[in-house]
Amino acid sequence: MLQSARYKLIELFIIFFVIPVSFDVNFPAWIKLIIGVLGYFYIIYVLLKVEKNKFKIAKNFNWKLFFKQTLIKLIGIAILTSIYVYFTSPSDLFIVLKNKPLLWVFILFFYSVFSVYPQELIYRTFYFQRYESLFQNKKRFIFINAIVFSLAHLLFKNSLVIILTFFCGLLFALTYKKTKSTLLVSIEHAIYGCWLFTVGMGEILGFPS
Repeated sequence: MLQSARYKLIELFIIFFVIPVSFDVNFPAWIKLIIGVLGYFYIIYVLLKVEKNKFKIAKNFNWKLFFKQTLIKLIGIAILTSIYVYFTSPSDLFIVLKNKPLLWVFILFFYSVFSVYPQELIYRTFYFQRYESLFQNKKRFIFINAIVFSLAHLLFKNSLVIILTFFCGLLFALTYKKTKSTLLVSIEHAIYGCWLFTVGMGEILGFPS
C-alpha cells in the first residue's frame, strides 16, 4: 500500500500542502510541534524501511565542479542581497557579525546541522525518492518542489521569504537531481542560508538577532 501511486499522491498532498498551510492557522503551538515531530519520524521511517535509502555519494563525484558552481551562485546571491539590505535597511548590513560574533558562529552551526539537514531530508531526499516516478514532466516536478518548499515558510508571514525560498527551492532541487546527495544539497543550502543571516536578512527568516 505504501508504494501505490494513489497512496503517494495523498501522502504528498498531506505532508507538503495540508500540514504547512495548516501551520499558518492559529492553533496551539504544542499541537503543531506534535504534528511536526510525528511527520518527521514518519518520513525517516519511509526513507529507511520503505525506500531503502542508503545516503551514499557517487564515488566518481566531481567535488571541484560542485564547489565551483556553488561559489558562482553564492557570488550572485551575495551581490543581490547586499544591495538589497544596503538600500532597504542599511543599519542591518552585517549587524550580527559586527555586534555579536559569538552568536553569529553559534547560529551558523546550529542552523546548518539542526535546520538545514532535516529540511533537505524532507524536501529533497524524501520528495524525490517518493514522488519522482509519478511525474513524467520533470520540469513540473521540480517546479512543484520549489512551491512546496516555499509553502513550508508560510509561518514567517513575509512575501519576500516566500519568493526567496521559491527560487532557492529551484536551486536545491536542481542540485539534488544532479547529485542525488542529501549531504551535498545540505552544504549548498547551508552556505546560502548562512550568508543571508550574515548579510543582515536573518530576522525575516526567523534567526535570533
